Amino acid sequence: MKLFNINFIKKKNKLIDNKKQSKKIDRYCEIGKLVKEARIENNLSIRELSLISKIPESSINAIENNIKELRPKYPFMRSILLKLEKCLFIKDNSLVMLANNETNSFEKSNDRLIIRKFDFLDSWQGNIFYFLFLIFTLFILNRYFISNIDIIEFQIIEEKVK
Repeated sequence: MKLFNINFIKKKNKLIDNKKQSKKIDRYCEIGKLVKEARIENNLSIRELSLISKIPESSINAIENNIKELRPKYPFMRSILLKLEKCLFIKDNSLVMLANNETNSFEKSNDRLIIRKFDFLDSWQGNIFYFLFLIFTLFILNRYFISNIDIIEFQIIEEKVK
């Protein structure tokens, strides 16, 4: 009975861990709240902040309201967050660290196949592979056509005459 109980507890713990992992904390909500609070503390509108920081209003609005479709991708987001920290007098790297935590929490993709990661058209490895494939097919075709040719044998004529 103890074995059954232990196995049941282990399975239950695994289910709880899976549920915790499936709930990802969106750090951009916290970033948006911090940016909005700092902007309000400095008595700035989104338009004024956009003029000061040279960041488009749509990006600032997307960051504050956590709109994923309009929010820039991470490399651009990092530079935007650095500018916002300077313009809103937020502690250095506080927003960037929150964004870094978000990018590190993504699950690894299951694309472990080399073929999916391998670019056949625009890489030197693809060109070498294509070149070797062409040479291989030439050898195969050459072998096929040479083996199908009837070989003409020459006999010595003097032996037949006698």
